[in-house]
Amino acid sequence: MNPTDRQRKLLFGGLVVALTGLGVYLTVAAPSGEADRPSPSPTASAPGAATGPTGPVSPPPGIASTVSPEAFDIYRLLPFTQREFGTAADVAQRFVAAYGTRRFDEDPKVYVGRLAPLVTDEMRTELERGEAAPGVQDERRRQQLVSVGSATLDRVRTIENNSIVFLVTGKTRVTKGGGQSDESEQYAVTVARNGGALRVYAFEPADAGQEGDTG
Repeated sequence: MNPTDRQRKLLFGGLVVALTGLGVYLTVAAPSGEADRPSPSPTASAPGAATGPTGPVSPPPGIASTVSPEAFDIYRLLPFTQREFGTAADVAQRFVAAYGTRRFDEDPKVYVGRLAPLVTDEMRTELERGEAAPGVQDERRRQQLVSVGSATLDRVRTIENNSIVFLVTGKTRVTKGGGQSDESEQYAVTVARNGGALRVYAFEPADAGQEGDTG
């Protein structure tokens, strides 16, 4: 049997009342403060997500204007300022000179201590390990080895976002076994950002090659 107009109106009215009552019940039954809590933003970062810059600490400002060959500032295209570049070069040169300067009667800890302000903690550990190698100090004492080092900056091999590899020639005046000689070797020295400083991150003979980037 089809409902009459009056029956249809009564049925509709009943549904409205029922839905209204259900809404009131859900509002009252919700935990305190939850009804007013905003929905999480769909763009919020997940807990523990990695943050922080991935590029150079000193990003190059770039050049938008017309380039003038007579007044071209190359540092605007490099990830290091002129001051940072000069500081890195100074660190590389001083490190190689200090690395080649030693005495047979000097405590290895004193030798490494002179290099420590110029190198990263990891590099210092490597230097300490090399000085502690069996027989190294015994051989130097036997020969009464004394060496005085100096260094020449040759050129830049690589520039990365956070490091520069310099080619540096180390020269040493060596006295041992009653004789004296001059020795020379070229090194690839990686100077990298380390906290708020620039320090030697790695070095090796130049002909061995190295990438130099520390990320």
